[in-house]
Amino acid sequence: MTLLKVQSISKNYGKLPALDNISFSISEGTALGVVGESGSGKSTLIKSILSMESIHSGHILFLNQDIHKLKGKQKRELYKDIQIIMQDPSSSLNAKLPVWKSMVEPISNFRDRKDTLYPNLSLFDIAKKVGKMVGLKEEHLTKYPHELSGGQKQRVSIARGISLHPRLLILDEPTSSLDVSIQAQILMLLKSLKKELQTSFLFVSHDLTAVRFLCDEIVVLKEGKLLERFSSDDILKEERHDYTKQLIQYTAI
Repeated sequence: MTLLKVQSISKNYGKLPALDNISFSISEGTALGVVGESGSGKSTLIKSILSMESIHSGHILFLNQDIHKLKGKQKRELYKDIQIIMQDPSSSLNAKLPVWKSMVEPISNFRDRKDTLYPNLSLFDIAKKVGKMVGLKEEHLTKYPHELSGGQKQRVSIARGISLHPRLLILDEPTSSLDVSIQAQILMLLKSLKKELQTSFLFVSHDLTAVRFLCDEIVVLKEGKLLERFSSDDILKEERHDYTKQLIQYTAI
């Protein structure tokens, strides 16, 4: 089943094209990687899918609903099933609150989903349950963001992102700010969660090594254009675009 369908979308900033006739789809339970250098259109694509940016042409369909035509309650309902994990985990955490409260904020916003997923559990018990899924101990939950390491904060951010069991999880460079050893741990965690929750991933990164590890397929963006789409297993084939080969050399796959 097709979960997300991006159909011929274009977006300009003034006369500068940020996205130029981009099309792709994501099937339920699969992971698609989007790679490209800074300025390739990755951030604009994320904002467009989340309806944080308007588009000048084309359509973005989630479960056959045109995201950019949704308003009010319909648009709010969308965010039960699309969540995002940011590059900087601190951006989704309130520095003045213990991290467990930030973890369960999405559940607090959608009480009907709480009753379905976590019947009869308190919000703190939900935080413990979701925290355990991402490798956090109960002692971590009552700490404030500044008391946690970068890897621990990203685990909190992931817990927050999966708390609603979304159909689609957007990962915006989730490991780029972490040490290499921690990056590997987080990627292993994400791969495990994808299998456990059957959540689809849109993994946006400049790191082809990470994308290859986590994703079933990869699309390559350059200057707002989609150059190619291929199976992760085919990343080293000779027919890859020259730009893709440059990215491969850069990341030393």
